[in-house]
Amino acid sequence: MNKDSLLHYRTEFPILEKKNYLISNSLGAMPKSVYNRMNDYAETWATKGVSAWEEEWWEMSMKTGDAIAPVVGAGQGEISMHPNITTILSIVLSCFDDERDRNGRKKIVSEGLNFPSVIYASRAWAESRGCTLDLVPSDDGIVVGTQRMTDAIDEDTFLVVMSHILFKSAYVQDAKAIIAKAHSVGAYVMLDAYQSVGIYPVDVKELQVDFLAAGVLKWLCGGPGGCFLYVRLDLNSRLTPRFTGWFAHRRPFDFDAGVMEYRDDAYRFLNGTPSIPALYASTEGIKILRRAGIPAIREKSVRQTELIIERAGAYGFTVNSPRERERRGGTVTVDVPHGYEVARELIARNIIVDYRKGAGIRIAPHFYNTDEEAIEAVDAINEIIESRAYEKHGDYRSMVT
Repeated sequence: MNKDSLLHYRTEFPILEKKNYLISNSLGAMPKSVYNRMNDYAETWATKGVSAWEEEWWEMSMKTGDAIAPVVGAGQGEISMHPNITTILSIVLSCFDDERDRNGRKKIVSEGLNFPSVIYASRAWAESRGCTLDLVPSDDGIVVGTQRMTDAIDEDTFLVVMSHILFKSAYVQDAKAIIAKAHSVGAYVMLDAYQSVGIYPVDVKELQVDFLAAGVLKWLCGGPGGCFLYVRLDLNSRLTPRFTGWFAHRRPFDFDAGVMEYRDDAYRFLNGTPSIPALYASTEGIKILRRAGIPAIREKSVRQTELIIERAGAYGFTVNSPRERERRGGTVTVDVPHGYEVARELIARNIIVDYRKGAGIRIAPHFYNTDEEAIEAVDAINEIIESRAYEKHGDYRSMVT
């Protein structure tokens, strides 16, 4: 195999010593420095008590956002932190609760292959306000055509809620073209970049996106509870989130229960007290990724996903991910008979992947994986099928896949 300078960073991730970890599209490997950061949190709480709010915690959400900002091309003070994407979407949707805020428009456009939580929240909001959710279909379960997306966006659309990279197939959507169409008819776009940030170049200014939502859980190796929202600066004075709380108030410690007075910066989109422990862990992976460089990470990802596709093809497996490198994110989804059971046997062998119903086994190497690890996963799938080792898992169904 070729010399791989990114393997220098393997020692930063303890789990790689014991497992072939190919699931960074679901949960990135934990940097060893997180141990120290979580200890910092415990020590701060133990020794400073409530004084920690004034000395460290109150501004921690924004400082964490500032550390993330360069990864997505945002500026300082343009990103706020939140616990999950569903909360972020609810905040964005709340800006359009009043029909006047959407100029009487009644349509949200999204993909049928979007993450279910996004669809649930969008549909519930739309149905409760006399609006509609238009889900753009896919013919093959892999691709949602750009033309179909742009055709669905019309003069009645006020918001497009779209994935940058689809979570099951790793198909990279043409975000720039879709955003341009939305803007041409006066609609806003919320781009969910959870499956792209950290493995694929993202620049909010180049895309001219209105809202970008993503998280550190996956490719950014930051753990659960650290999601972030970018809002285009000029929208701070034009949009009013009704899903709000005291962190968004100009003078929160006045404890004034009168009319809400919003801040004019990213704090405007905060609400209640943030999850401080998650913020301590959120940026350790980002520090490593920034040293490694997203362009180098993307180049390696393209090469390793091609290796997986080639190996899967040699065995005659169905690949439910794009073959074109420009349209493929960091995951290859391999569809085989008894896929769920095969995935369980892979995990039992410390080859860590996951399975998605209707798609297949997702294999997601990151910059810290070797080429041999990527190929080993596909070889193991073939051996498990040939030996029928998957049969031992036939009566077992885990809540988490």
